[in-house]
Amino acid sequence: MVKALIFDVFGTLVDWRQSVARHLVPYIDDRGQRLAFADAWRARYQPAMEEVRSGRRPFVPLDVLHRENLDAVVDAFDAPIDEPERDALNLAWHALDAWPDVNDGLAQLGRRFLLAPHSNGNVRLMADMARHNGWRWDAILGAETTGYYKPRPESYTRAAEILMLPPGEVMMVAAHNNDLAAARACGLATAFVPRPTEHGPGQSTDLSPAQEWDVLAHDVMDLAARLVD
Repeated sequence: MVKALIFDVFGTLVDWRQSVARHLVPYIDDRGQRLAFADAWRARYQPAMEEVRSGRRPFVPLDVLHRENLDAVVDAFDAPIDEPERDALNLAWHALDAWPDVNDGLAQLGRRFLLAPHSNGNVRLMADMARHNGWRWDAILGAETTGYYKPRPESYTRAAEILMLPPGEVMMVAAHNNDLAAARACGLATAFVPRPTEHGPGQSTDLSPAQEWDVLAHDVMDLAARLVD
């Protein structure tokens, strides 16, 4: 019954941690510090979005939140990054590298399903990341398209409406159990693709499925093997 797959991107399709650390090479010599900086930047992601989700702040694209969060992290690390360099560094999120299984897996899935990112990233961020990695999307969905940050239910229901499909014909693919739980509550099908090193070797969350999701796959290539005839 599923006709479209919509994907979480940060963590599920791309290794944001190593990618952001790579973009910090001109500013921070120590690799461990670069990874710590990436972690600290990402740690501000959910609290910043919660200001919007709660209604305490009007909707703004993720690029705006990332740029505001960057100032706080630069100050905390006392990193030698001036204002123009910060603007450029903020675009590191537009050029995150895919996990090794993603490109071939998406190509195979695209033969059968409509494919779209369903990310909290804004449209230009998703478009740039697709060009960086060579992905082909049929649409770009997510926060800026729907007007809601995940896991607000409107994010998932609006995505299905935009695709002109009932929720049960749309499958949310994610490495994060909370994302899938929110999608399932809105009637979407679900697929879990674990990324046990998204947060580094000490990761303790999302190592295994928290529910019996509709599909459990080792990676995107395995997902394609399970879904594509």
